[in-house]
Amino acid sequence: MTGPDPLSLDGISLLVVWTAIATYLLAFIAYTIDLAGRSVPASVPQREPALVGAAARADRSTQSRQSGPVDSVRTPPANRQRLLWARIGTSLTVLAFLFHLAGTVLRGIAAGRVPWANMYEFALTGTLLIVAVYLLVLRRYDLRFLGAFLIGMIVLLLGGATIAFYVEVVPLMDPLKSIWLVIHVFVASLATALFAIACGLAVTQLMQTRRERRADATSARNGGPRFLATLPTADALESLAYRFVIVGFVFWTFTLIAGAIWANDSWGRYWGFDTKEVWTFVIWVLYAGYIHARATRGWRGTRSAWLCITGFATVLFNFTVVNMFFKGLHAYSGLS
Repeated sequence: MTGPDPLSLDGISLLVVWTAIATYLLAFIAYTIDLAGRSVPASVPQREPALVGAAARADRSTQSRQSGPVDSVRTPPANRQRLLWARIGTSLTVLAFLFHLAGTVLRGIAAGRVPWANMYEFALTGTLLIVAVYLLVLRRYDLRFLGAFLIGMIVLLLGGATIAFYVEVVPLMDPLKSIWLVIHVFVASLATALFAIACGLAVTQLMQTRRERRADATSARNGGPRFLATLPTADALESLAYRFVIVGFVFWTFTLIAGAIWANDSWGRYWGFDTKEVWTFVIWVLYAGYIHARATRGWRGTRSAWLCITGFATVLFNFTVVNMFFKGLHAYSGLS
């Protein structure tokens, strides 16, 4: 990796991105401490955790003011202390996101175009959208228990891309000089963000399913890691993951359509069995199969979760291995 001039816009962008990575790492540590501190003592009656976000909490607060304190929604002092680390993690994530956004914008200004021309820039924008979607979703659903998974993944992806994929600013290749670059890459990145959250929910679902089975078999509430007792049920996690996949699938379908239109504009054909095109279609088929199997064939539980995880693993494979080792018309990695 060759470094840019530290005083150039690209050099400042790289410095800001590394600052974002360091801040994400601090957020990951805070979220991990939050998970480690999540527990329900045997002496405290447990109410069913809910996937509620800011709006629902506001409604609950209003109801409490009108009707007086309600024991079932009162937060024990230990839980208030635990939630402190979740709030710290979220605050650090917001700060890191702002650094991340600034680094991405500076890269675009330095390049004089949208920063989506090579693998480093794809990773920069894709991880930015994952965090953006996560923060927006927190307004409706309390998914801070996914913070350690998602932000840890951001640290690995963004840090790895900055180390391994960074290239200096270069002019766009001719096929990329199109408005479809903006549309196609943005929609694909947005779909990837939704699939990432669904994958995190599916992983948590598998852990919760195992805990619930062990609890049923042993009549013990804590059949697994203690923090799982503070999370929603496996069924609730699965239902929410399914919703994210459906929305992400719509965006991925549009990604295929936009890519075909762009291919016709650049190369005079809608489909050419290029490696990247094939793998994009494979991802579409996997998620279509997931939605169909769950909706019509009754695929629920662990089979549904593993199919969701496999779909996102294929998305990562398409971005890394296919871009780096498979040559074709979509060889825009920027790596020599």
